[in-house]
Amino acid sequence: MASKYAAFPEADFRERMERARQTLKKAGIGACISVAPEHLYYLGGYDSWVAANSPQALIFMTDGGEPSLIVRDVDELLATECTWIKDVRTYRLHAENAAERIAGLAREKGLKGGKVAIETQSFALPFALGDALRKALAPAEIVDATELLGDIRHIKSAREMVYVEEAARFTNIGLEAARKALKPGITEIQLAAALEGAMRSAGSDYWSIPTELTGGPRSAGGHGTPRDRVIEPGELVHVEFAGVSNRYHTVCCHTMSAGEPSKRARDVYRITRESLQAALKVIKPGVPVADVEEASYVPLRREGLEHTAMMRFGYGIGAAFPPVWLESLQISRGFDRRLEPGMVFVLHASLALIDEGIGTMQGGTYAMTPSGLTMLVGGGDRELDVR
Repeated sequence: MASKYAAFPEADFRERMERARQTLKKAGIGACISVAPEHLYYLGGYDSWVAANSPQALIFMTDGGEPSLIVRDVDELLATECTWIKDVRTYRLHAENAAERIAGLAREKGLKGGKVAIETQSFALPFALGDALRKALAPAEIVDATELLGDIRHIKSAREMVYVEEAARFTNIGLEAARKALKPGITEIQLAAALEGAMRSAGSDYWSIPTELTGGPRSAGGHGTPRDRVIEPGELVHVEFAGVSNRYHTVCCHTMSAGEPSKRARDVYRITRESLQAALKVIKPGVPVADVEEASYVPLRREGLEHTAMMRFGYGIGAAFPPVWLESLQISRGFDRRLEPGMVFVLHASLALIDEGIGTMQGGTYAMTPSGLTMLVGGGDRELDVR
């Protein structure tokens, strides 16, 4: 069956596969059993979220040969309608041992021992499956490939950027819908429905993280999802959500006020904005990621609020599946990495004054170009949005 819904031409996937092979070979790894859905998609074109409840794997040797894909039998159509891989195998859930089937296919392709790469940090690899694979693959040694494979996705191609930009269009539609809908008396769930419905109506694919939307005393909860709670006059409301095109995400981070806020709320927002501004000023190709986050703390220290910035300042983003949309790129202190042209990432200044019931988040999705930073979507550097 032809791959009717492939997001990229086969040549793109083969080029990515070659980069993956070279990366793994340099690490002394002879085989790969990839289980993370974002890598099955990026390398194999397989568009499916079902790794959350059914083992599946992309298997290839690093010295060449054609890859194989193994999925649950009920999902075979999902694979064949979009993957370029010709060898698609299936198994029957509960009736067959998935770990043994995966290990058997790896041996069929040439695995005898040595090191085999698997994304051991992936949500698609629960302990039971990981332990079963470890036993089934013995004497081969499992090596974590989460970052090795994740890092090859940081630089976006021209074709990928087409999807990124379309995702940004959907996200901007959602942001505008939220801005129009916010008013005292609306519930958090109703506000989320307005922005989500607008994006879906415009053509957005589903997103990998639920819409995060909290208002008033709940606004200090950075990862809070909307509740059936009425938004009161003067409350701050912050949203974090994504539009999606062909699994490529762009994220909006934005704080608004439902009518005139308190002076304290305005001050907290001002400081949040200054934190974002300070980090944006240092960003250019070649800058260490740690320097970006460090710059964001300068205004916060001046105000004695460094302790309220609990989130990393940024992270890479691209093709993703539930339960997260983050890539392996971390824009945070403690990471030895530099920003490069072609990267796409989320940046957000976020403060949580829990005792005061005030929380803010401001930023969005940005692309790094050879000449500097381009904002794709989000609230960004702007005055408080009072609705």
